[in-house]
Amino acid sequence: MSGPLLTRIDHVGIACRDLDEAAARYAELFGLTVVCRETNDEQGVHEAMLEVSLAPAGGSYVQLLQPTRPDSPVGRFLDRRGEGIHHIGYGVDDVEAALATLDGQGVRLIDRRPRHGSMGAAIAFLHPRDLGGVLTELVQARPGQARD
Repeated sequence: MSGPLLTRIDHVGIACRDLDEAAARYAELFGLTVVCRETNDEQGVHEAMLEVSLAPAGGSYVQLLQPTRPDSPVGRFLDRRGEGIHHIGYGVDDVEAALATLDGQGVRLIDRRPRHGSMGAAIAFLHPRDLGGVLTELVQARPGQARD
């Protein structure tokens, strides 16, 4: 693999109890705009993507996450830790190649294959125990579209 594996900080995922309230707070305090709202049944979350900046490699976002059920990963996180930073998402050019590279370096993969993420992205999570306690998400923008 030539060049860096990670291309940008794609987003910071923040767990919240009330998505509408959190989105309004971020919009009012920081002037951010909600560019996408989705429900991801597989992951058990309602989410809002708020655009922070545009860059040649793609935008960066604050991703607000409200669980749809208490037994979802974000629901369990809120129960244990309360509201706060849930994960960091990094952009990659090819999520499958990135997974293969990291697996070869001994990083534990939560996802061995990409799954559907926000705004049509292909995503995969890496185990926080191998990354300083930080749940890490790899994000490959939908083909033909930068996340901007």
